[in-house]
Amino acid sequence: MESTPQFVAAIDVGTTKIVTLLGKRNENKKLEIVGLSRSNSMGIRRGEVLNPEEASNVVRKTVLDLQERTKVVFSEVFVGIAGQHIRMLKSRNYINRPSYDDSITIEDVEQLIRDANNIALDEGKIIIDILPQSFIVDNETDIFNPIGMLGKRLEANFNIVVGNLDSVKRIRKCVTQAGLTFKELFLEPLASSDAVLFDEEREAGVALVDIGGGTTDVAVFHDNVLRHTAVIPFGGFVVTKDIKEACGLSEKVAEDVKVKFGIALNDAAEENKVIVIPSKIPGREPKEISMRNLANIIQARMEEIIDGIMFQIENSGCAGKLGSGIVITGGGSMLKHLKELFVFRTGMDVRIGNPGEHLIGDSENVNDPSYATGVGLLMKGFEYMDEHYAEEKEKERQKEIEEEMMRKQKELEEEMKRKEIELEEMRRKEIELEEMRRKEIELEEIRKKELELEEERKKELERVKLKEKDGKGLFSSLARYFRRVGREVQVVFIEHFKDGSDNSQPVVEIKNETEKEMEMEKEMEMEETFV
Repeated sequence: MESTPQFVAAIDVGTTKIVTLLGKRNENKKLEIVGLSRSNSMGIRRGEVLNPEEASNVVRKTVLDLQERTKVVFSEVFVGIAGQHIRMLKSRNYINRPSYDDSITIEDVEQLIRDANNIALDEGKIIIDILPQSFIVDNETDIFNPIGMLGKRLEANFNIVVGNLDSVKRIRKCVTQAGLTFKELFLEPLASSDAVLFDEEREAGVALVDIGGGTTDVAVFHDNVLRHTAVIPFGGFVVTKDIKEACGLSEKVAEDVKVKFGIALNDAAEENKVIVIPSKIPGREPKEISMRNLANIIQARMEEIIDGIMFQIENSGCAGKLGSGIVITGGGSMLKHLKELFVFRTGMDVRIGNPGEHLIGDSENVNDPSYATGVGLLMKGFEYMDEHYAEEKEKERQKEIEEEMMRKQKELEEEMKRKEIELEEMRRKEIELEEMRRKEIELEEIRKKELELEEERKKELERVKLKEKDGKGLFSSLARYFRRVGREVQVVFIEHFKDGSDNSQPVVEIKNETEKEMEMEKEMEMEETFV
């Protein structure tokens, strides 16, 4: 697995401007802005995309311009979301763990967060983020990190950020129609807080006020936890509109006057100073606007916005816990003497939040409150990539372990199969050997029987020869006897076993006198032969 990508791109889709930023981190994980491209917004009202086609054209324009100037091609971007549709719901979940003696793990906390995703929402709403507020382990309350503790019951309080599903779809479409990949969506007040707040401020308690063109976002932190967020439907653009209507100017001229000469505190304006605005229409006289009058217009509207901010701080329940007071940022915070007006109206410590406090290098002059959200989105993007790549690395490691186990398992199965085949072959050979031994034993028995039969045959032959010899001797003696007595009877040996049995008797024939001599001669020859 490779390390986290060097570059991250983010898009701040605002009411008055769309800014695309490209950032990178050094070896110490410090953020440097490689480049940015800014263009006036189209198709957006009060922080929400109304016309994705028009907005996507502006996004595409800024992306191509940034890629051309930085020579870095990118396709994945992180995007922020804000608007009046953003709401925060409170939820409380719990789980009962199987054993008190086992330590609480990150998996237990993740289980609570997964359960929080199952909260019932109104139709057309979607969960944007889930923010843990505090945990309760058995009877121990106000715990911010329960991991490692012992307990049976684990509870958690959540703030669940929800928004309109249609608004999320439109902003996604705005990005994808520009030929980009929508990586992740972040809540803009959280992104801005990462860019301009310090950890000490979050812990002591602070209210972040991001004054944009169409809306003002309020985020209240205490004990390093986001306690409350809200959107006030007024921003810098409504001040421009007031100047336009009060002084009879075009919108563009009114914006220029506000930026160049605007003062949020009328006591700080020079009473006798007048702004002369030449007319672009031939024949018309230049307009003259008193600086004090301009300051009164701006202060009246800003006081209304501050009152709305204080109302949200009171609703957060942390009004008396904001040890670090208020931090104002966004393009609307650049009005002269706005900080003094906030101090006067709220009685709290106030400072201007610049995103450059967390940046290194040249960073292309982004140390401007109007870029706080964009820089915060880059920081959120790198955090996301770190977590994502850590998870991917862990998944890949688990996958490698599983693959190695499967490979070893396969090798073991193959080895077992091979051993089984060998064992089967050995068994087959044993059977063959056993069969051969059996046949050898049978053959040995056959040979033994053959030998016994041969021995019996030999003995039988000997008996036969002995009987033949005995029978032939008897017949020869009879023949000599008859010759001595001169009888005309000749006993001739015809065959010893006439019927093939031992009980056969010799046959005696009596020849005529005329044949006697011939027979006697043959008999004598035979006798000599037998003898």
